[in-house]
Amino acid sequence: MVVYSFYIFDRHTECIYSKTWLPTTATAHDPQATGASHQLRASTADDAKLIFGTVFSLRNMVRKLGGDDDAFVSYRTAHYKLHFYETASSLRLVMLTDTATLSMRNVLHQIYINLWVEYVVKNPLSPVEHKAGAGVKNELFELGLDQFVRGLM
Repeated sequence: MVVYSFYIFDRHTECIYSKTWLPTTATAHDPQATGASHQLRASTADDAKLIFGTVFSLRNMVRKLGGDDDAFVSYRTAHYKLHFYETASSLRLVMLTDTATLSMRNVLHQIYINLWVEYVVKNPLSPVEHKAGAGVKNELFELGLDQFVRGLM
């Protein structure tokens, strides 16, 4: 199993956390590395917007076609599979993996319970709202997530 990336969106549809496990193309020996890293950050922000828009649209379509009891869990393309988990507080966790991966709903739930709640929610220094694009900057959460996901691979 390969995990490509992971996103967390808050109830205001802002991407408050994103992590990619793919190697970057910009290297320290590249004279264009500074420009490439800026383009990479802009691309990540654009990717987050596209992913949220896709999830939002598909979730609404599933609810209209199947009723309120049906839930959007994942979809697959020829190149990746998107897994979706929404909490009661409208926090949305999205993970992109390879196409052969089975459902990651339980994994996303474990990330929410064991990492997000423990390191971000219970941290008195962590802001409750992430306004103006201020994302989650919690070293314990980031290290725990990276270790957890690498343990899955």
